[in-house]
Amino acid sequence: MNPKIIDEEKLRSNNYLGQDILAPAKNWHVFLSLTIALILNFLPLQGNFLILRPDFVAITMLFWCVNQPQRVGMSIAFCLGLMMDVNNANILGQHALAYCVIVYFALILRRRLRMFSLLQQAPQIGFILLIMQIIIVLIALLSDSNFPGWHFFLASVTGVFLWAPLSFILCIPLRPKPDPDAL
Repeated sequence: MNPKIIDEEKLRSNNYLGQDILAPAKNWHVFLSLTIALILNFLPLQGNFLILRPDFVAITMLFWCVNQPQRVGMSIAFCLGLMMDVNNANILGQHALAYCVIVYFALILRRRLRMFSLLQQAPQIGFILLIMQIIIVLIALLSDSNFPGWHFFLASVTGVFLWAPLSFILCIPLRPKPDPDAL
């Protein structure tokens, strides 16, 4: 039997070997990013801005689950979901359940997601955000609420567009510092 030969040219073209290894995140960095995301979700917006606003908490949690899974887990997702439910005056536990489900999916798919560039990760993150919104709508419909309309799902699309810049910004302090003694 011949061993399977790995095509090095294909590996270089996908940039698997050229990815940076991120430094471990400090607890204050994770806390600060989630706090800022929570504040952005709490901003009172109206009209089209409210329709297009992505769930910043969900996107930030997905970033930490994909890149530093030891920092953000189900308990933080549940607590942030309860805060979102209290702020929005929703059914208590609606966002908490949705956040726990997306954290679960992110932890399951994190190795797959890390193989891709940020632009290739975006559609997969968008699918996870869409699952979160479907869960929120289903819970609302089960409690005799009205269907919010199809425009409700536009937040997943804006979350896809926000994934790459947000990930880039959150990775800046985690990138390794250049070694002055290197050649």
